[in-house]
Amino acid sequence: MIKNLLLPLILALLAYGFWISPDFKGIAAGIAIFLFGMLFLEEGFKKFSGGVLENILQRSTDKLYKSVGFGVIATTIMQSSSLVSVLSISFLGAGLIGLAEGIGIIFGANLGTTTGAWLVAGFGLKVDIAAYAMPMLVFGIVFIFQKSKTLKGLGYILAGLGFLFLGIHYMKEGFEAFKENIDLASLSVGGLKGLLLFALVGIVATVVMQSSHATLVLIITALAAGQISYDNALALAIGANVGTTITAIIGAMSSNIEGKRLAGAHLIFNLVTGIIAIAFIHQLMIAVEYLSAFVGIQSDDYALKLAVFHTIFNTIGIVVMLPFIDNLVKFLERYVVSKEQSGEVSIARAHYLSDAVLEFPTTALSALYQESRALYEKSFEIISYGLNLKPKRVDSLADLDEVLKEEYSTTAVDMDLLYNTEVKGIYGEILDFATKAQGNFPAEHIEEVHKIKLANRALVEALKDTKHLQKNMQRYKNHKNGYIKSEYNKIRKNIAELLRDINTLMKTGEEDVIIVLLSKARIHAQKNDILSNGVLDDLIRNRLITNEMATSLMNDSTYAYNISKNLIEMAEILCIPQKSDSSNIDNQMIINEDDIKELLETKEQK
Repeated sequence: MIKNLLLPLILALLAYGFWISPDFKGIAAGIAIFLFGMLFLEEGFKKFSGGVLENILQRSTDKLYKSVGFGVIATTIMQSSSLVSVLSISFLGAGLIGLAEGIGIIFGANLGTTTGAWLVAGFGLKVDIAAYAMPMLVFGIVFIFQKSKTLKGLGYILAGLGFLFLGIHYMKEGFEAFKENIDLASLSVGGLKGLLLFALVGIVATVVMQSSHATLVLIITALAAGQISYDNALALAIGANVGTTITAIIGAMSSNIEGKRLAGAHLIFNLVTGIIAIAFIHQLMIAVEYLSAFVGIQSDDYALKLAVFHTIFNTIGIVVMLPFIDNLVKFLERYVVSKEQSGEVSIARAHYLSDAVLEFPTTALSALYQESRALYEKSFEIISYGLNLKPKRVDSLADLDEVLKEEYSTTAVDMDLLYNTEVKGIYGEILDFATKAQGNFPAEHIEEVHKIKLANRALVEALKDTKHLQKNMQRYKNHKNGYIKSEYNKIRKNIAELLRDINTLMKTGEEDVIIVLLSKARIHAQKNDILSNGVLDDLIRNRLITNEMATSLMNDSTYAYNISKNLIEMAEILCIPQKSDSSNIDNQMIINEDDIKELLETKEQK
């Protein structure tokens, strides 16, 4: 309802502003051009996100102080805390960074955004900034039309900076002309009432423009033209700081629960910072005066004083909140929960996938791998249940013959229910996300996405075959006929051994171990196929089992072989890095059983 009313209200206010003053058009055009420049700038940096930003982020966030530093530097370079916030939400959602590291980046981004105020107040208002804008726009547009991704990205950045400078120029000129007709400074309000009122105006302005940077530039240019008082400008800056959280909240709407927690952290940080700034406004103003005099800022240069104020209260916010990051993480994990965690629904949903990461190919690819591995973990449990085995015992060092004796349940589990509640929804989300990704990804990633889809299909096929296998297995695993009982328990043991090996594959990063275990799995699956090894023929020929048992065993051995084949196919895709020399695993599957034993023994000795 509010969203539907907001746009007509903004349009009506703009129309009224154009009607009462032609000079208002210059200010409005300046804001529009500035925001357009920010869009170009963000688009330019996104062009460089196909691995470069992702790699930098992963290397720069392993410690909290590095996360804060990354937030400061990235926002200073990109001049957009909104882009850094969205990037952080995307990376957190994809599982590349933890919540604490994401919060550190957000803290740093808030401090980094103060550099924009310094640039505008110290440079943009003192020179003919439009003269710098024109060459940037010309070169930027030329580069945008090039085929090279690098040149195109550079073009967007140059054009974005050009539009930013041009927007500042028009806002500055607009306020200079506007003050000759209408004196907005006469509307200033003093005291606590004015502080709260203008802070609220700053919040609303930032929510409407979706950019605290644009709001700050507007405040600085209006302050420099004498259209607002210094006290009210400080209140507007506080409001802009709080209002910028709306961008992170909007970005988190399409993210998973981790992204929503980060947006919550952003909101809490900015609210706490804003409350501190309002509560200690007079002390902060004294600090601004002292620091301004110390660095040589003129007493009447209120634009630069505003930049000093903005830096001081954001720094105080970081100093106050940093010691409580662990508490903040625990608070968010406890109170910001998914529907599944709150018990509202019982259908499992994807944890790492969100539309927010689709614009960053390397991050999106990582999210696909993470989600596919998580789906395997769920499937591992379901297949174990289908074999009437305890998952924790399968994934242990216990002797498998002993594991087979410790049955999970006296009755068969409902495989259809488990598939529909634990797997189906996530599988659908993976396919949907992968399809969207293939439409956005560069050519070099499309084949990799296709393989991930195949891996998930193989996993689902293994689950379906387990469901078919379960019926007769439940009947024959404890049968009085020792031969049929033995064969079905061999099937259970073989699949359990394969699951155990795949779990090892999922946890190791050593390529030689991966090759050995996959070789072992393939040889093992072929060796235990009773249709090809003659076991079934011997049982029938010697009349050790009935014809009905033989038919069931033949069908179920086929299901078992297909389960093994599909699990191995899935493991080959999800366990081997695509850029690794071992990614073409078929060419390396030449290891015999003796080699496998020798290699595994060597690994155990190490």
